[in-house]
Parts: sequence; structure tokens; C-alpha cells
Amino acid sequence: MTTMRLAVASDHAGFYLKGRAIEDLRKMGHEVFDLGTDSPAPADYPLYAKAVAQAVLQGTVERAILICGSGAGACVAANKFKGIRAATCHDSFSARQCVEDDNVNVLCLGSRVIGAELALELIHDYLSANFSGAERHRRRLAEVAGFEESFGK
Repeated sequence: MTTMRLAVASDHAGFYLKGRAIEDLRKMGHEVFDLGTDSPAPADYPLYAKAVAQAVLQGTVERAILICGSGAGACVAANKFKGIRAATCHDSFSARQCVEDDNVNVLCLGSRVIGAELALELIHDYLSANFSGAERHRRRLAEVAGFEESFGK
């Protein structure tokens, strides 16, 4: 697996899993930007979704990992940013396929849904996957990008 520049962020529910993920990613040789939160005190996931989205869209990082309790709220918030393709994944197939077919750039995980070992496996699957570039996938992503343009996202 090629090393990457990655952003990792979480709300309070994902704080401990975020620490574990960052430790693992750094051991793998990735350059990791910890975008918060910095404690298990209550924190709002939209703030961290915004930080991750900005890092991806500005090119500071190649991909990102965003963790909240379910993975759903953070995913919804991240997908509000034009150019972000976030997916909540709780299985290996989805963690690979979301990149291969949909060129996902933000992986969302639910710390209250899956354990740390599975989360680390999913992160590895996500990072080792590459966009296929198949014509049908490029066409579909262009359609999605068209939605962003049409609705002024």
C-alpha cells in the first residue's frame, strides 16, 4: 500500500477510536493530520466534518477518516461539501467498493457500531482500494457532480 497524507477527526464518541486509528496509520508510514476533537468531552460532529472536508478539498490530504457514534451524522455533514464523497462503512466489501466504484474520499465509521479491530481492518481496506476509473463509474460520478452544480451545493 502506498503511503498517503490523511486527515482523521472525530466527535467525542469517536475520540478513543480516533487515537487508535492514528497510531495504526502512523505505524504504517502514513502522514496523519489529527483534526480533533482533543478529548472525550461532548463535541459536535459537524465541526469535524467541516475540518475534514476542508483538508480534502484544499489538497492538504488525499483522503480522510471521520468517526462519530454511528458514522451516519458525520457522513451526512461531510457530504454537504461540494466535491466530498463520504460513505459510512461497517464491512470490508463496502470499505473497498466505495473507493473502487464511487471514488470516496472520506470514510465514516461508527464507534458505537463496530469495534476497534474491525474499524482498523476497514481503514486498511479503504486505503488499499483505488478508483477503477471504469467508464460507467466516471459517468455516474459526473451525474452526481451535476447534482451539486444544479442545486447550488
